[in-house]
Amino acid sequence: MTEITKHIQKLRGTVVSTKMPKTVVISVTRLAKHPRIHKYVKITKRYKAHTEDTFEVGDYVTIQPSRPISKDKRWIVVKE
Repeated sequence: MTEITKHIQKLRGTVVSTKMPKTVVISVTRLAKHPRIHKYVKITKRYKAHTEDTFEVGDYVTIQPSRPISKDKRWIVVKE
Protein backbone atom coordinates (compact mmCIF):
# COMPACT_ATOMS: atom_id res chain seq x y z
CA MET A 1 0.00 0.00 0.00
CA THR A 2 1.15 3.50 -0.65
CA GLU A 3 1.19 5.89 2.22
CA ILE A 4 -0.86 9.04 1.75
CA THR A 5 0.70 12.17 3.18
CA LYS A 6 -1.66 14.98 3.97
CA HIS A 7 -0.51 18.58 3.80
CA ILE A 8 -1.52 20.35 7.00
CA GLN A 9 -1.81 24.11 6.71
CA LYS A 10 0.28 25.89 9.33
CA LEU A 11 0.27 29.60 9.99
CA ARG A 12 2.84 31.69 11.86
CA GLY A 13 1.83 34.77 13.76
CA THR A 14 2.17 36.91 16.85
CA VAL A 15 0.24 36.53 20.11
CA VAL A 16 -1.88 39.66 20.65
CA SER A 17 -4.10 38.60 23.58
CA THR A 18 -3.88 36.08 26.42
CA LYS A 19 -6.86 37.20 28.53
CA MET A 20 -8.98 34.08 28.04
CA PRO A 21 -8.21 30.80 29.82
CA LYS A 22 -6.62 28.16 27.52
CA THR A 23 -7.02 30.50 24.55
CA VAL A 24 -4.68 32.90 22.80
CA VAL A 25 -5.45 35.30 19.97
CA ILE A 26 -2.94 35.14 17.12
CA SER A 27 -2.48 37.89 14.53
CA VAL A 28 -1.31 36.56 11.14
CA THR A 29 -0.09 39.04 8.52
CA ARG A 30 0.27 38.15 4.85
CA LEU A 31 0.88 40.02 1.61
CA ALA A 32 -1.76 40.02 -1.13
CA LYS A 33 -1.78 41.75 -4.46
CA HIS A 34 -4.47 44.42 -4.80
CA PRO A 35 -6.57 43.68 -7.89
CA ARG A 36 -6.93 47.27 -9.05
CA ILE A 37 -3.75 49.12 -8.12
CA HIS A 38 -1.45 46.08 -8.48
CA LYS A 39 0.46 46.75 -5.28
CA TYR A 40 1.10 44.32 -2.48
CA VAL A 41 -0.84 45.23 0.64
CA LYS A 42 -0.64 43.74 4.13
CA ILE A 43 -3.68 41.80 5.25
CA THR A 44 -3.97 40.95 8.94
CA LYS A 45 -6.31 38.31 10.30
CA ARG A 46 -6.84 37.25 13.91
CA TYR A 47 -7.35 33.63 14.94
CA LYS A 48 -8.34 32.21 18.33
CA ALA A 49 -6.23 29.17 19.15
CA HIS A 50 -6.40 26.61 21.94
CA THR A 51 -3.36 26.02 24.13
CA GLU A 52 -2.51 24.50 27.48
CA ASP A 53 0.79 26.44 27.74
CA THR A 54 1.22 30.04 28.79
CA PHE A 55 2.39 32.67 26.31
CA GLU A 56 3.22 36.34 26.56
CA VAL A 57 1.92 39.04 24.23
CA GLY A 58 4.41 39.39 21.39
CA ASP A 59 5.49 35.73 21.26
CA TYR A 60 5.86 34.25 17.77
CA VAL A 61 3.93 30.95 17.45
CA THR A 62 2.73 28.44 14.85
CA ILE A 63 -0.89 27.30 14.68
CA GLN A 64 -2.61 24.51 12.77
CA PRO A 65 -6.29 23.68 12.19
CA SER A 66 -8.14 21.19 14.38
CA ARG A 67 -11.65 20.06 15.11
CA PRO A 68 -14.02 22.77 16.38
CA ILE A 69 -13.31 23.33 20.07
CA SER A 70 -15.81 26.16 20.62
CA LYS A 71 -17.76 28.64 18.55
CA ASP A 72 -14.66 30.55 17.46
CA LYS A 73 -11.74 28.20 18.19
CA ARG A 74 -10.73 26.06 15.20
CA TRP A 75 -6.94 26.23 15.67
CA ILE A 76 -4.39 24.82 18.12
CA VAL A 77 -0.94 26.13 18.97
CA VAL A 78 1.83 23.76 17.83
CA LYS A 79 4.87 23.17 20.04
CA GLU A 80 8.01 24.71 18.57
